[in-house]
Amino acid sequence: MPEYNATDITALRKLPLTELMSLALRAKLDNRGRQLSFCGIVNARSGHCSEDCKFCVQSAHFKTDIPRYPLKEAAEIIEEARNAARSGATRFSIVTSGRGLGAAEVEKVAEMVAEITARVGIKMCASLGILPVASMQRLQKAGLLRYHHNLESSREFFPNIATTHTFEERVATIRAAKEAGLEVCAGGIIGMGESEDDRISMAVSLRECGVDSVPINILMPLPGTPLAEQPPLPIRDVLRTIALFRLILPTVPIRLAAGRETALKDFLGMALMAGADGMMIGGYLTQRGRPPEDDLQLAREMRELWAE
Repeated sequence: MPEYNATDITALRKLPLTELMSLALRAKLDNRGRQLSFCGIVNARSGHCSEDCKFCVQSAHFKTDIPRYPLKEAAEIIEEARNAARSGATRFSIVTSGRGLGAAEVEKVAEMVAEITARVGIKMCASLGILPVASMQRLQKAGLLRYHHNLESSREFFPNIATTHTFEERVATIRAAKEAGLEVCAGGIIGMGESEDDRISMAVSLRECGVDSVPINILMPLPGTPLAEQPPLPIRDVLRTIALFRLILPTVPIRLAAGRETALKDFLGMALMAGADGMMIGGYLTQRGRPPEDDLQLAREMRELWAE
């Protein structure tokens, strides 16, 4: 499938939503078939984050009511991995709050990755912040397959969201993961006050980074954060974003992540008809998701629908 250039994308943005979704679904089925995958995560270290991302309840800059704890013990995380696998996830990610991990904590996570790979058999991912290439190489050697590090928003809008690190640092972390031989999962959050131009810019940046999976989060305005009163993004804008991401990134998994239930409500199935083909299952760090059995039932029904 030819890559859409700036002129092509401008033309796509002028299409009615139904026509845009139809094109996106065709791109999904042609490039990725009927597959629909699930991933699970564990909040392995919570709170006390030095960064000031305005959407995040784990930032030490804001007064929020969340659990705060150091890196969990291996036994607890291994059990979380087993639970994710039982729920239908084929990938499991160890996620830690903070700018990054020190060498000793990286070693602990590497040992967990190796043990989960051996004992649970689920594909391992991690989201550990900004790390040097050497740390990522250690994780890759232990069996880590994919590193997660969101761009969060566009290069242009990013300074409105965080000031303690830059968009360029996020891109550099993605490149470091690639250099270490890891696949990369990177996406962002929509509904933070950005424009459609910003969403398109983020999608194009992700394409330029050559990422292997793209999670789309929809802002959950949480108490205590600067975005707590941010108005919800209209459902039509969420669906347009998913469809445009699919067309700009036709061969890459597009995963619905945090906020999908509250933002889409009864329209969750339409997001899959707009080109998404993956979901985070079970919960989102500090927030619970819907029951996994509901997602599994939706997946079965969507695969049947796509087969017609």
